Amino acid sequence: MKFLKALSILFIFSLQVQAQNKLLGKLNSSILFQGNDTVAYRDPAVLYHNGVFYLFFTLVKTESRKIYSYTALAHSRDLKNWSAVKIITPKNQNWDFSSPGNIVRFKKEWVLCLQTYPRPDYTVDQMPRFGSGNARIFIMRSKDLLYWSNPELMKVKGPKVSFADMGRMIDPYLLQDKKQQRKWWCFYKQNGICMSYSYDLTHWNYFGKTPSGENPSVLYANGKYILFYSPKNGIGIKESNDLVHWKDWESILTLGQSHWLWAKGRITAGTVLDLTANKRFGRYFLFFHGSGPLTEEQGDFDKNASIGLAWSADLVHWKWPGK
Repeated sequence: MKFLKALSILFIFSLQVQAQNKLLGKLNSSILFQGNDTVAYRDPAVLYHNGVFYLFFTLVKTESRKIYSYTALAHSRDLKNWSAVKIITPKNQNWDFSSPGNIVRFKKEWVLCLQTYPRPDYTVDQMPRFGSGNARIFIMRSKDLLYWSNPELMKVKGPKVSFADMGRMIDPYLLQDKKQQRKWWCFYKQNGICMSYSYDLTHWNYFGKTPSGENPSVLYANGKYILFYSPKNGIGIKESNDLVHWKDWESILTLGQSHWLWAKGRITAGTVLDLTANKRFGRYFLFFHGSGPLTEEQGDFDKNASIGLAWSADLVHWKWPGK
């Protein structure tokens, strides 16, 4: 009986692997959304829910020589065929809502965190130009993942700190504490990666920071918090047992950059979706964006940026279509 049970488990595992390989094998490119001279796809944030991937991202568009940033979304069941892109934030260079961090379930609604990246009167002859000191972080709410509320300011420095005194901050990411289910963390970029906590996603308390780049993305794996972030180029990784003491992993992920003209300038903004427990996938999925062939400083910041995909079983060894 034990032998038959072992054979049955092996057979089921084999079917799961075949299903995973079949789906991933249909992807003929590591690029999910490809930018061009007037469009950039940046800063992916991903949720997998009821068999559907919901991909949120920064959509940068050149319109009548002016450059606008939006937060947009698309969805897919197979990572290959995507819905039409839907813009969910207003057209306004004084705000330029962008860089969605992630989507979490809180009470009976979905919550998306994102930033502003103000660049008033930004035109193509100024490229590249980075966001002003008024960049702040916000949340939006939804019942169905398609229609979203107006953005609400996240006062992550505390309720008594004014908008002006909060300082420039970008790239929020929300994470539920593993030990205290009522406690939520917000990671964001401000002179390193800062952390604040809340019990209602409205009232926040500042906690501290760790030296790091931008675009934090955090998951809990193998009994540790794993922080992915963006250095000058590539995707860096730190780990912590307590969110206070952080240890750097030695390697910086650059994936297939040496062979990808579309990402030659920079690979950045990596976010990892943990689907290791999902029988259909059994992988970690890494979504990121690459820009090129020029560097961002040379001009491929608000154009020629594309969203890419890679996957791994252990967060160390990565594969992508064609590898």
